[in-house]
Amino acid sequence: MLKITSCEATKTGIYLLQDGSEEPFNIRLHLAKDILTIQEQDVICVSGEPFYSSERTVTIRRQTIGGFGLSIKGGAEHKIPVVISKISKEQKTELSGLLFIGDGILQINGINVRSYRHEEVVQVLRNAGEEVTLTVSFLKRTPAFLKLPLCEDCSCIPSDQSSGTSSPLCDSGLHLNYHPNNTDTLSCSSWPMSPGLRWEKRWVDLRLIPLLHARLSQYVPGTDICRQNAFQVIAVDGVCSGVIQCPSTDECTDWLQAIASNISALTKHNVKKINRNFPVNQQIVSMGWVDEKEQDSVQDRMYTPKFLALRGSSLFKFSAPPVTTWDWTRAEKSFTGYEIMFKILKGNELVDKRKHCFSVQTDSGEDIFFSVELECELLLWEKAFQMATFFEVERIQCKTYACIVDSHLMGLTIDFSMGFVCFDAATKAVLWRYKFSQLKGSSDDGKSKIKFLFQNQDTKLIEAKELEFSNLFAVLHCIHAFFAAKVACLDPMFVSSRNAAMAPVVSATSTLTGPSRISKLKYTS
Repeated sequence: MLKITSCEATKTGIYLLQDGSEEPFNIRLHLAKDILTIQEQDVICVSGEPFYSSERTVTIRRQTIGGFGLSIKGGAEHKIPVVISKISKEQKTELSGLLFIGDGILQINGINVRSYRHEEVVQVLRNAGEEVTLTVSFLKRTPAFLKLPLCEDCSCIPSDQSSGTSSPLCDSGLHLNYHPNNTDTLSCSSWPMSPGLRWEKRWVDLRLIPLLHARLSQYVPGTDICRQNAFQVIAVDGVCSGVIQCPSTDECTDWLQAIASNISALTKHNVKKINRNFPVNQQIVSMGWVDEKEQDSVQDRMYTPKFLALRGSSLFKFSAPPVTTWDWTRAEKSFTGYEIMFKILKGNELVDKRKHCFSVQTDSGEDIFFSVELECELLLWEKAFQMATFFEVERIQCKTYACIVDSHLMGLTIDFSMGFVCFDAATKAVLWRYKFSQLKGSSDDGKSKIKFLFQNQDTKLIEAKELEFSNLFAVLHCIHAFFAAKVACLDPMFVSSRNAAMAPVVSATSTLTGPSRISKLKYTS
């Protein structure tokens, strides 16, 4: 097993791709810094000019014995046009240089049959009369499809190599040219050859997935059912890799972490470029894909992909990544960052089988649940919310909410430096003030009232203050944000990471002459 330790690696071997209704087939993955390449094996012309690849028109007459002398395979049900798999000896002589094994039948007597199923083409040929005009073209997929050999000087392909058990489909020669008493009529003709023409089996690009704003998914879409050792990558334009099946859990985890790391690196680089166009108080802290749990979910649509962005004072929720400035005004929802509560869900808090989840409680008290693919992504979102909240609290310094005390309109200011200040809304006269360290406890009724328990610095007695708010959860979350910011200032690791995060912002806005802060309220004693 190859451990991926850098942003670029190639793996070959036992990988399967389940793509729609097709049978799984082997692929090779190549991970680069900004793109995931999915390759399949195919037989390609590596030298010489494939003169036969353009469309050709061939007229065939029905023979007395053996019909048209052709056998066919494929059809729309196998996502390939019907192709010629055998040509009888008699027709081989007559059609030499005109018709080849591997030719795809595109039209029959002017009827477009590219999207026809196998049996439908058989019926058209049966009813075509004594003479049929075929429009054909040699398809690059047919050598591998028909298991044709790669021998350059081959002039005749043994029948056991061009049909039979080596192909997943049954030959329809019995319907078109096979006579039960004349098996000799079914010898093979050569596939296209010309001087200097050489074929090789090589890995060719099947799909290219740009990784900027791409998303990973281990889950069956919309559900909490996790695929075993399998995942898919979806580009921002909706192009999907298909389900990539790995041979082991460790190998699958390696790929998930490597791809997620590259997506994250591209996102960070993109954020730096975007932030050059935004003022210091509107900088993007983090953004990326999550799955949102539907409130009224049904079994097959429990989760929907959403793109979250923490920018300035707000959390934005989009259905697709914002590209232009106008896109930022079209978010599905936005929330004030210091008035919401982020929480990682653990154990019994998890709502279903998804393991890496977090909740956001809004300023109205509503809980929104989100899921990510990897634990490292969960930790990154936790750090991003902490950082965004800290930046905004540090910027605004204080926040005031209207409240009712004993039927009188008051104001409560939460001040980063001073603590709690309650004042008369009309006169601005201060009723009381306490530092953050004096708050010893609090409780609320879940509707509108909060009871604060402060310790008097002189008497050491507990003083209860009950206030009523119209936006209870916004106030509670704001208080929590200010407390968290206070604690973070004492954490050297947080301060170090904060300074690192602010460095690019400062360099991008070096023309500012002073800190951008909201002035504090002035009170009268």
